[in-house]
Parts: sequence; structure tokens; C-alpha cells
Amino acid sequence: MTTIEKIALGKNGPMVSKLGLGCMRMSAVWGGPVNDESESIATIQAALDNGINFLNTGDFYGAGHNELLVGKAIKGRRDDAFISVKFGAIFYGGQWLGLDLRPIAIKNFINYSLVRLGIDTIDLYQPCRLDNSVPMEDVIGTVADLIKEGKVRHLGVSEITADQLRKANSIHPVSALEIGYSLADRQIENDLLPTAKELGIGVVAFANTAEGLLTGDMKAPLAANDYHSHFSRFQGENLIKNLETVEVLKNMAKEKGYTPTQLAIAWVNAQGDHIMPLVSMSRRSRLPENTAAMEITFSADEMNTLNTQFAQGAIVGGTYLQR
Repeated sequence: MTTIEKIALGKNGPMVSKLGLGCMRMSAVWGGPVNDESESIATIQAALDNGINFLNTGDFYGAGHNELLVGKAIKGRRDDAFISVKFGAIFYGGQWLGLDLRPIAIKNFINYSLVRLGIDTIDLYQPCRLDNSVPMEDVIGTVADLIKEGKVRHLGVSEITADQLRKANSIHPVSALEIGYSLADRQIENDLLPTAKELGIGVVAFANTAEGLLTGDMKAPLAANDYHSHFSRFQGENLIKNLETVEVLKNMAKEKGYTPTQLAIAWVNAQGDHIMPLVSMSRRSRLPENTAAMEITFSADEMNTLNTQFAQGAIVGGTYLQR
């Protein structure tokens, strides 16, 4: 299997794998079935065995189930893993209620996370989003205090604007920005990505296949109960047009001897040494394909074709990534 190289997470940051493992889908987050727990644990351990040390979770993934799962997987090998935890989202009965970013809540959240994970320190701790409900100084300042206390090593942020990123970084150095990024979702190239690069902040890029659009497996129309149907990108004529665009990726993948998913990951990986593709997996069988994607290179013509065919606006309709 491919040996995953290490990169610095942000300017003078910790060394982490260039490919990250997203653990969210190992739990029933959106009301779906729970994956086989033993297979999920084996997947995390196999990822660690193959040099993928960046594990991404959230305290609200499966109401704590995901952290418990990660905790079981890393037991006895804490030093092999870099643990990234998001906090702040409040769910009840599978429904999103909002954010709680009060300092008192953050201090409560982290104690539960540390117990569930079975560790003393979280490597990267980040609010899942930022809104105006609590002053940013209080949110970031609380994480900074946790860093001083030794409960957290590094500050991360997720799904924010360029202005918010600048402000957060002025309060305490930000090591990583977690954000959705793919051939189909390139709006962050306008200001957020350049800002992160300017400030020396690493980018953890999730949704590399744009919620399955770029896998080459999606067909129109979708089933009525498919959660994708909530978003205009996956509805009616929009989906038909978008799948026509995806044919470009499918044809290139076939010519190069890879899958569309591998090319989608490889394109994100190629966007910079400071950018980490964060790929969700819950089965060991997915590891060889996804790690092999990290070795794929593109000719100048191939990259130009992808960047032209998937220019901003080429994929029509929105998803939750465009808020």
C-alpha cells in the first residue's frame, strides 16, 4: 500500500499525514444505520498502520458514539494518532438545533470528549462553525486557555469566512482550517484559500467527491428518499447537467486507469503542499484505493482540462457547502 507522506499542519505546525481519515460516517449522524463497529475500528487501525495519523471526529457525531469509537481504536497507540475534534453543534433527535459556543459550554464539551476518547490532550480542537451568538474573542480565547492548561495542543477552525479566519488568527494562532473543497465546490479559491496560505494555516479539505457527485456512480433521477434531494444541485435538470459535466472526469479516469473518486481526491491533493484531503472511510477495503490516489499526477493539459471544465459555476445548484 502507498506510504503516506507527512506535511506540517500550518506554519511551523505539527507533522501530520497528507491524507486524513474522516471518521464521521462510522456513526449514525444523519439518522442512517450504524456501521459495523469492529470494521470501523479495524479501519482506523489499518489507517494508522499505513501512516494515516490524522483522525477527524466531532463530539456531536452520533451523540458521542464517534469519539468512543475512535477511543477504542487508538487505545494502546495514542502516539500513532493525531486527533482532531470539532465542537459546538447541538442536535436533538437527529435534528440540528443550533450552536452553543459559550465558554462554559466549551469547557463542558472538552471534558466529555477527553473521557470518551480516553486521552489527556486533544491535538486539534475547533468550533464546527462560528456565528455571532458569542463574541469570537470568547470562543477562540477559551480554546487558547485550554491550550495553556494542556488539554488542547492546537487551535483549528471550520467552515468560516476569510475575515473570520483573519480575526481568529489574530486572537490565537490557527493551525488548520477545515473546509469543503472539490472540483465541484471551488468558491473558497476566491478569498478563503489565499488567506489561509498567506497566514500559514493548513487546510483540511473534506467533501472531495462533492457528496458523491464526482464518484461517477450517481444516476438521475435520485430516489425520493435520498438525502441529496434536499439540495438543488441534485434536483431535476440541474442533476442531469451536472452529471454531464462529471463525464469529463469519468473519461479521464478511464484513460488514466483510475476511478473518478481517485482523481477527485488527487485533484484536491495537487492544489498545494498545505492542503490535506480528508476522506471518509468506514471499511478497510477503501484504504488501498484512497491511498493510491495520493500518488496520482496530472499533466499540464489534464489539469487545464479539469480546471476549465469544472470552473466555478460549471456545477449548477447549491448544497450545504454554499451557505
